[in-house]
Amino acid sequence: MEYTTLGRTGMKVSRICLGCNSFGNQHDWMLDRKESHEIIERAIDLGINFFDTANNYSFGESERILGTALEPYDRDAMVVASKVYFQTDPNNPNSGGLSRKTIEQELDATLDRLGMDTLDLYQTHRWDDDTPIEVTLRALDDAVRRGKTRYVGASTMWAHQLARALHTSDVLDLERFATMQNHYNLAYREEEREMMPLCEMEGVGVVTWSPLARGFLARPHDEQSTSTRTQTDELLHEREAVYRSRGGEEINERIEELADEKGVTMAQLSLAWQCHNDWVDAPIVGTTSVEHLEDAVEALDVSLSDSDIAYIEEPYKPVEVLGHS
Repeated sequence: MEYTTLGRTGMKVSRICLGCNSFGNQHDWMLDRKESHEIIERAIDLGINFFDTANNYSFGESERILGTALEPYDRDAMVVASKVYFQTDPNNPNSGGLSRKTIEQELDATLDRLGMDTLDLYQTHRWDDDTPIEVTLRALDDAVRRGKTRYVGASTMWAHQLARALHTSDVLDLERFATMQNHYNLAYREEEREMMPLCEMEGVGVVTWSPLARGFLARPHDEQSTSTRTQTDELLHEREAVYRSRGGEEINERIEELADEKGVTMAQLSLAWQCHNDWVDAPIVGTTSVEHLEDAVEALDVSLSDSDIAYIEEPYKPVEVLGHS
């Protein structure tokens, strides 16, 4: 396993982050506790020390599963991240958003489910138009000062919003967003226009979600997956239509061609591109099988030349922005 420093935090994380959205019971394709523990334990065996979950993943069950899986291990050796924003209780409107009330109660609930005293990274899952950013940042700053989280981060917003948040932190002397978790892959590179350069300039670590474009970059575009998730996840189909729309199918074909030449899988090549990217600290890999997890780790050994990278990037054309709402 390779390790890197997460932004300017000084914290060392594995180059692969294990995403925990597939652990729980919200959808038929998700894994139960036993199956989830097998993947988490294998991840640790492979040297992964970075885990990302959220309070809304199976309404907290993902956090419970991760917490019980990590319990036998040295907590200090792990880097655990979670998120807040989406409403987790349909009967409680204050279980969502980024108000002080929501942040304080949801962070306590997250720590309780994880069985931990302190989180390593607490991230805002989206931007909250209903709460002034200074209110959110003061609540997050207090959480750091109280020892409930070591760092705070953000996910999925416009670059001007991140710039505003960083400026507010600087002016008010509040904890800054140390990381950005954003949507980024070979078929969706809109973040390169403003967000990635801003993160580089400000020293904000980048942890990418959907690095395989929900499977679109892991198989030939004319082969339909028969997985339960593919058959039931409407959001997957909506996003795949965008991935295909402008150059995506040719990118997919070039990934397949280059992967065949190198004797690796399409998924490994797509992840290798992420890990060759100076902007990216760690892609978040979600999986429902140990085999796919092992393949993802092996992607760190795949070497890409500058010409390889140029070849698979060349067909890309701008697409509509996805994921900000």
